[in-house]
Amino acid sequence: MAKVPPEEEHPVKAFGWAARDQSGHLSPFNFSRRETGDEDVRFKVLYCGICHSDLHFIKNDWGFSFYPLVPGHEIVGEVTEVGSKVNKVKVGDKVGVGCMVGACHSCESCKNDLENYCPKMILTYNSIYHDGTFNYGGYSDTMVANEHYIVHFPENMPLDSGAPLLCAGITVYSPLKHFGLAQHGKHIGVVGLGGLGHVAVKFAKAFGAKVTVISTSPSKKDEALEHLGADSFLVSRDPDQIQAAMNTMDGIIDTVSAVHPILPLLGLLKSHGTLVMVGAPDKPLELPVFPLISGRKMVAGSSIGGMKETQEMIDFAAKHGITADIEVVSMDYVNTAMEFLAKNDVRYRFVIDIGNTLAATKP
Repeated sequence: MAKVPPEEEHPVKAFGWAARDQSGHLSPFNFSRRETGDEDVRFKVLYCGICHSDLHFIKNDWGFSFYPLVPGHEIVGEVTEVGSKVNKVKVGDKVGVGCMVGACHSCESCKNDLENYCPKMILTYNSIYHDGTFNYGGYSDTMVANEHYIVHFPENMPLDSGAPLLCAGITVYSPLKHFGLAQHGKHIGVVGLGGLGHVAVKFAKAFGAKVTVISTSPSKKDEALEHLGADSFLVSRDPDQIQAAMNTMDGIIDTVSAVHPILPLLGLLKSHGTLVMVGAPDKPLELPVFPLISGRKMVAGSSIGGMKETQEMIDFAAKHGITADIEVVSMDYVNTAMEFLAKNDVRYRFVIDIGNTLAATKP
């Protein structure tokens, strides 16, 4: 049986930009989305952040991409239709969808509001939905999701600079909370001052922590201290600076996605401290065991957060005025933006202005 073309798979016409192969080149793409079910929320996409994982997916860096692929999981917009059983939001509300759109809702993780650790968690794109059809992401004009996976945006949360919080924000907020680091007076290290790192500094400061940015780039010192409000700055390649800060930190959030040594970071931790990995290097890191044993230290990982915690994070961010630092780009600039992102040349998150620029790219 011939496969149904993407634009005929569902009743609702949709338009976005997709990669067709692992060159990662994005271009206009007609497809379709399902009708609004009883528990579904449909919204007009206004902005979508560009996450580093979008770049990995379009180029098949992790080896499990399938095409055509519409990326985007930092998606915000305005509700245009709700199903008959929806009570969380109404037409006209500002909402977002992050990294996931489904889970089993019966496993232990789901029962504990940790759908992000469900073995059957369904990603927002490059995944197959419950109905057996492919999911497409937010580089598109319309989005539909079960209301459980909809995040309500408070009135005072800007959509453009709030969008990256749906991935970058929750990725650093969740481990700060889980590992007991979201407390006044804690000393937290943040490794890497990129899309995740700059938001980690903002959340940690809002929790009342002392924050040290750890970077290989001395040029980022003024940015870290003066613009983001960090308390101190360490150049990780400077042994004297590392030595002076040994055994001073309660926890470290490591956002770096490149292979890097973690021995110096373990040395910075106090006894019983935790190094939390939220970046995803594509090759294994070397794990020195002696400093773990001698200081009862932990190396841990963390991935986004459940829907309850994601809403909590957005509400906290709105209350404390936390947003991402962004560069807004037009849809037709997206391939150039990806090139800059590949070189880490962005301060600190590209966000596509879908609402004002996507329609102009229709063939």
